[in-house]
Amino acid sequence: MMIDDSTPFGQKVLHKLAHEQIIWLTTVGASGTPYPSPVWFLTEESGTLLIYSKSDAPKLKNIAEQPMVSLHFNSDFHGNDVVTFSATAEVMADPPPSDQLPAYQTKYAGGIASLNMSPAEFASTYAGAIRVTLTKLRGF
Repeated sequence: MMIDDSTPFGQKVLHKLAHEQIIWLTTVGASGTPYPSPVWFLTEESGTLLIYSKSDAPKLKNIAEQPMVSLHFNSDFHGNDVVTFSATAEVMADPPPSDQLPAYQTKYAGGIASLNMSPAEFASTYAGAIRVTLTKLRGF
């Protein structure tokens, strides 16, 4: 999905994708229940998002069974500044460990430290990975 960087909204979305620390990922369980989860993410050069997870997290099973997901950033206090995506997700079979990705380490160094983990410990604990392909954008 291409984001139109010639518009103020498109510029805002690209800024959020580059700088926000948290995005909410919503998967759907076997019962049809949606499960939103705040996750760390890295925007890849291709425009996809890379998300690391514990390997036994329910979201991985949900994605394997139903790859349609949605994502959104927090809005502002008054419910403005809304950015929501529809997307498809896949659980990666052989992902690169997060501690081997300098951009991920730079973005989340403080977060990893706040978990009292080294980058290697984080990569071992959060060894599951999801690649998300954005398909639709809406917001204001």
